[in-house]
Amino acid sequence: MIRDSLESQKAGDLVVIDLSGKSDIADYMVVASGNSRRQVVSMAERLMEALRALGLKGLRPEGLAQGDWVLLDAGDVIVHLFRPEVRAFYSLEKMWNVEFPDRREPAAV
Repeated sequence: MIRDSLESQKAGDLVVIDLSGKSDIADYMVVASGNSRRQVVSMAERLMEALRALGLKGLRPEGLAQGDWVLLDAGDVIVHLFRPEVRAFYSLEKMWNVEFPDRREPAAV
């Protein structure tokens, strides 16, 4: 549903990152771009409406007033919406797509 909502609003470079085994904060992370602050804010507002319609409560986006980067915690899915230059600066996809070592074995010193 999140992907469909963002695609219908012409989100750019939409990426879904599976966080299984990488983090306990969520199951998935969605990263997408809007061409302007106005588009980023609009995508976030429409996505929140759709999530609320599904019964999700307590949505409190971060960054909505500025529109450069909006973070939306939708429970099992964390959504990051960026203007392209802000997204390029933070490169979240690169950070989260890194293969993590098996945490059961101690790290070499």
